[in-house]
Amino acid sequence: MERLGTGIGWRPEIADAVERMPGIDWVEAVAENLCPGHLPDSLRRLRERGVTVVPHGVSLGLGGADRPDGGRLTALAERAEALGSPLVTEHIAFVRAGGPLTASPHLEAGHLLPVPRTRDALDVLCENVRIAQGALPVPLAVENIAALVCWPGEEMSEGQFLYDLADRTGVRLLIDVANLHTNHVNRGEDPSKALAELPLEAVAYVHVAGGVERDGVWHDSHAHPVPGPVLDILTELASRVSPPGVLLERDENFPEPAELESELDAIRGALRAGAVERVKTELRSAAGGQVRTPGDDGDLLGAAAPARREAARGAHGEAPAGAEAARRGEETGAAGATRGAFGRPHPRGADEARQRLGLAQAALLSALVAGTPVPEGFDRARIGVQARALAAKRADVVAKVALELPVILGDEYRTAFLGYAQNHPMTGGYRRDALTFAEHLLSAGRPGDPRARQELREWWLERSGPKPRSHRPAGRLARATRRVLLRR
Repeated sequence: MERLGTGIGWRPEIADAVERMPGIDWVEAVAENLCPGHLPDSLRRLRERGVTVVPHGVSLGLGGADRPDGGRLTALAERAEALGSPLVTEHIAFVRAGGPLTASPHLEAGHLLPVPRTRDALDVLCENVRIAQGALPVPLAVENIAALVCWPGEEMSEGQFLYDLADRTGVRLLIDVANLHTNHVNRGEDPSKALAELPLEAVAYVHVAGGVERDGVWHDSHAHPVPGPVLDILTELASRVSPPGVLLERDENFPEPAELESELDAIRGALRAGAVERVKTELRSAAGGQVRTPGDDGDLLGAAAPARREAARGAHGEAPAGAEAARRGEETGAAGATRGAFGRPHPRGADEARQRLGLAQAALLSALVAGTPVPEGFDRARIGVQARALAAKRADVVAKVALELPVILGDEYRTAFLGYAQNHPMTGGYRRDALTFAEHLLSAGRPGDPRARQELREWWLERSGPKPRSHRPAGRLARATRRVLLRR
């Protein structure tokens, strides 16, 4: 695996600061926010300087019951090629549910939701990952996510789930230590146990981010400083393996550049502390054996890698052949797609598993965004927290993609949107959501201020069709709709 070094999440709001930051080896950009033919000037300049850019997808939904959408895979592949990236990354999550598979309404979460750690979910995820791997021009790495809710009847720990995924597909892992901390606080899961179970040879790189405690749970906000416990988990991970890359994520509430640089320094310090512990362990455990000491390439694994593989055998029965292939950058091949290192055949057809998973995910997502009854076995209070968090996230993103709405509505925007979201699940993207929200307000004769209502009406009319109103003829239905709205 190519060594990436220390990086930061590239965002338009801090693009200038990122270009000036010392010691930035690479950046990661949200794939869906990039247009291959019109890359931001800042990213082009970084690439010209030799800074690696990795596209990070958020909407593929590899953990969903449906097979990955071909259009989304093509778009992700185009971004990887346009950026000359050594790999692309996505999430082990579902982001939508319903539709033909379950004969239920299609729903969008607008955020990453956890998949149940069950054999059904693992079978579906493995097939989806293989489909994605076959469509992408570079290796794929998948990220563990933070969770507010626990699925009932889970059959594996997070570490076991990731181990089996890497073993069966050869996919690389993007380990988010902030998400391990979140799951420790919210689900009582031990980060040390997860790290001990992971196939560390498959790690592509590591995410580090901040969060905040609210409503009695930890929210992975990416809008707050990195806390000490997250750095402690990073140190422990670095005491087990030298990660090829580490990246600081920040998505909003951006501080001054000096504060971001200070967080990067803290991350480097945590890595150094972990490296020291790793070398001490290797020296103690390699009695009489050959030990590699730190060299110019920063590789500190030395004689400890075989020891870690022995530990994995003890935990799971055999060495993680798929994970080892991922470390070497090899393909798993047709045999690896159907049989893991443990010799157990994996089902080629997963249609029944897909349907079972689809029904379960649709029921959960409907409870979260449409107010339907909470499925049996879930914590009702925690579902309420997750539902509020999804609605708040949705309001924030709509405000970003439709900048005029908060300006037109002023202080009324957030309250109005959260009220709308309670009974109007998102069924398309955020831009469609913004238009539907505006139409909902106008149909109700809102906002109360006539001038604001007129501005909102003009905004909606200009954007409610495939072309701007000034460049397209109005159809009979569109004209009738407008007449109704204009009379309000």
